[in-house]
Amino acid sequence: MKIRIKNGKVILRDRVEENLNVYYENGFITDVTDQELPCGEEIDAKGKYLSPGFIDIHSHGGGGADFLDGTPQAFLTAAKTHARHGTTTIVPTATSCDYEGIRTLDAAWRDAVRENREGADMPGLHLEGPYFSMNQRGAQDPKYIRNPDPKEYEKILDSTGDILRWSAAPELPGALEFGRELKRRGILAAIGHSDAEYPEVEAAYRAGYTHVTHLYSGMSMVHRRNAYRYAGVVESAFLIDGLTVEIIADGKHLPAELLRLVVKFKGPDKTALITDSMRGAGMPDGPSILGSLDKGLPVIIEDGVAKLPDRTSFAGSVATADLLVRNMVQLARVSLPDAVRMASVTPANIMGFSDRGEIQKSRRADLVLFDEEIHVSQTIVEGRTVWKA
Repeated sequence: MKIRIKNGKVILRDRVEENLNVYYENGFITDVTDQELPCGEEIDAKGKYLSPGFIDIHSHGGGGADFLDGTPQAFLTAAKTHARHGTTTIVPTATSCDYEGIRTLDAAWRDAVRENREGADMPGLHLEGPYFSMNQRGAQDPKYIRNPDPKEYEKILDSTGDILRWSAAPELPGALEFGRELKRRGILAAIGHSDAEYPEVEAAYRAGYTHVTHLYSGMSMVHRRNAYRYAGVVESAFLIDGLTVEIIADGKHLPAELLRLVVKFKGPDKTALITDSMRGAGMPDGPSILGSLDKGLPVIIEDGVAKLPDRTSFAGSVATADLLVRNMVQLARVSLPDAVRMASVTPANIMGFSDRGEIQKSRRADLVLFDEEIHVSQTIVEGRTVWKA
């Protein structure tokens, strides 16, 4: 049955159009037109914005669940929680863990995908670690941090085809070979939790690392040794045009001026908005756990962010995608189409999701209705309403 959404302010890649009808059928958009076509059902947007669904390519959970809990219910809970806030695609992310943790994660993801009817789509997994700089580990559990080992990562990669991206520190011994292997297998290699300097980042880019995980967080910046200054990962990301970046726009990890600076350097087409949310997203303040319930790190949620108990480091965010878009508009002074682009088509392009991310004919009918304050009232995943206020 063809469905028509009318009377909406349709957010396209670079503008908002108020006189368009969006039609979809069998999970895909069939027409975006000012004409009235035959349809079986209508949704009246009543002047609200109609946006492509938000795509979160870095999230650890939400609604009290972490993907490393290793159960299908954890995946389903988080996917449903984020769908209430406009996320239609989420890439479940695991912090550094052992091989068994990855196997359990993968099995639970597979079961959850088969059952998922009320949450964001989960097309594959992101491993954040364990090949990180100990100095830049942040809230990553130090007992798992280590250098890349071909025997280990090839065993993991050979055991599953479900990994879409993997974040690592490219200055570590063996990291360039690791990046080449990821590229060979069609997996996004990302620079994260790294102490690299510009020559190392440049070498990593040539080896296949094309993305930077949560820019500014867990990475080197310009620094001095003796009298000399050296560019870190942040400055390298600005200098190397081919590198894409992601930012945690929760208003806590980066202040408004740094949000504006990133967009000024990289632009909306190379900057993705991510939540980096842990299980506390959508939950009240108080004690929580980053990672699995049995092996994770104790954290505390306060002031709209997760922190280590000693307050020395953030431990992931409690953000949802609607907050990211709102902050980019209100704090970073970005236009609404640009903010939505950074939450939809840009992450889709970074991940190679060519079937989604824009309101365009033949794209998936992943759609969100929200008001002037970016409060979501309806979320549609592949033509199916999964949330309605």
